[in-house]
Amino acid sequence: MLVSALALGFLGSLHCLGMCGPIAFMLPLDRESNVKKICQLFIYHSGRLLAYASIGVLFGFLGKGLSLFGMQQKLSIGMGVLMILLVLVPTNIFDAHKLSRPIYTLLGKIKSKLGKELQKKTPDAFLTIGFLNGFLPCGLVYMALLGAIALGNAWQGGLYMMLFGVGTIPLMTAAAYSSSILSTPIKSKIRRLIPVFVVLIGALFIIRGMGLGIPYVSPKPMNAHMESTSIECHQP
Repeated sequence: MLVSALALGFLGSLHCLGMCGPIAFMLPLDRESNVKKICQLFIYHSGRLLAYASIGVLFGFLGKGLSLFGMQQKLSIGMGVLMILLVLVPTNIFDAHKLSRPIYTLLGKIKSKLGKELQKKTPDAFLTIGFLNGFLPCGLVYMALLGAIALGNAWQGGLYMMLFGVGTIPLMTAAAYSSSILSTPIKSKIRRLIPVFVVLIGALFIIRGMGLGIPYVSPKPMNAHMESTSIECHQP
């Protein structure tokens, strides 16, 4: 499940380049010293990973609260179904019900703060830019958050989101050096693959929740495992 976070981050980073790419390209990097530039990029990415991990811990804690009521398996299935539905349901339905208005309000505030920080060149500015960057509304981030909830554990949720952020580092670093890192045909092909990959991850969470007894993929529920172990122990 954690490997899926890396893959989702890497493929999703191409989608994220549309919003976050310009920010990475406009970073006030030191263009004369490669060492300083690498350090500045490291601080910037650290800020993004810190933001993703913080959100992941929060949503993982939410998932843990739900799983305490014996909903761990159902939660995983529900999050997987929701991932698939969010891919299949047209976005204009959300716009028609004004569900995206709070997102655009948040986006405006973050962009305003980012604009001020992009004028600075201090280390803390790069950390702040990266941290704010991590809170920018993004459909792929929402998908990753559903995965963090489904894990039902605060620390695993934080790790899941951090690995998602790690997956975005290669393309986001490339965007900091060049605004056009891939040709348009390649971008369009990969973007068409992203929904397919999200559906596959959703299906993986559904299979995980079914408790089919497949090691690392779909383990049996803890109570079922304890019952089977108890039966084996009492057999003559």
